[in-house]
Amino acid sequence: MSNKLCNLDQTKQIAVFGCGYWGKNLVRNFYHLNALHSVCDTTDSGRATAASIAPNCRIVADITPILANPEIRGVVIATPAETHFALARQALLAGKDVLVEKPLALTFEQGAELVRLAVDMNRILMVGHVLEYHPGIMQLHNLIEHGELGKLQYIYSNRLSLGKVRREENILWSFAPHDIAVILRLLGSMPFEVIACGGAYVQPNIADVTVTHLLFDNGVRAHIYVSWLHPFKEQRLVVIGSRKMASFDDVHKRLTLYDKRVEWQEGQPIPIHGDGIEVPYPQDEPLRLECEAFLAAITTRNPPITDGQSGLRVLRVLQAAQRSLITNGQPVHLPMDPALENYH
Repeated sequence: MSNKLCNLDQTKQIAVFGCGYWGKNLVRNFYHLNALHSVCDTTDSGRATAASIAPNCRIVADITPILANPEIRGVVIATPAETHFALARQALLAGKDVLVEKPLALTFEQGAELVRLAVDMNRILMVGHVLEYHPGIMQLHNLIEHGELGKLQYIYSNRLSLGKVRREENILWSFAPHDIAVILRLLGSMPFEVIACGGAYVQPNIADVTVTHLLFDNGVRAHIYVSWLHPFKEQRLVVIGSRKMASFDDVHKRLTLYDKRVEWQEGQPIPIHGDGIEVPYPQDEPLRLECEAFLAAITTRNPPITDGQSGLRVLRVLQAAQRSLITNGQPVHLPMDPALENYH
């Protein structure tokens, strides 16, 4: 995407709201893309961080002058999740294109309001599902699209580490949006049933560990295991197909395609143990590609792959998983919504 971006308008047109744990990475990327105009952070430490990363940019504590500035076309929101809806709504009403870090909002209803507002205002609304821009995930998606794995059977994703323990949201809302977004993208459809269970061990009523099960109309099942209370770091996605299997290990930066399957021979299921080969993919930083996609969308007016509808899909599943979690794993059935099935 970098070569394509060279032909796009590269004026300093982006403002980032929030320069904390994740926002500083967005500031860094937009600054190096020569697109950063301003940074807004309400804390002294956040503004100091922004000044060290982007010394030539305007740094403010109030969003009002940013929203009123016609030079700023795009706003990036990297503030706490509970502020996403209000800030995104303000920015859209001010006529700005908006990139919101995950989650898009805290409820499906809020997310749907943002999507409707973006349509009404003819603005780009994008969600920061950064893994969808990971070259390894894009290569895996390409293998699936070309039938390399055969008919998909099940998927599992583990996202595990010790910390960072949050106090404002549980592990489901903190870690699982990445995995949900990728699984929905790989399958190109929504689940009809969601089951989640987990436990809170560090803080009362804030889950540290969850396992979420998704069931799809085509018979595919997926499960997502997330934890910030784990002795080692693991970020692994495994996809099982009727012909081959694949594993993406984001810790060791490795995508492996396995010629393994089960075949029926003389009425018996026989495991076929073929070789595993490493599949190369570009080593571009996923967040840089996400930032480039936002700039491209601003210029071309074509929606990015992680548009508002993408954010709504993830919100729908997250909200269902949260409801199942608080009812001790009771299944939650999702309503049919043709608008959410329209992947691009």
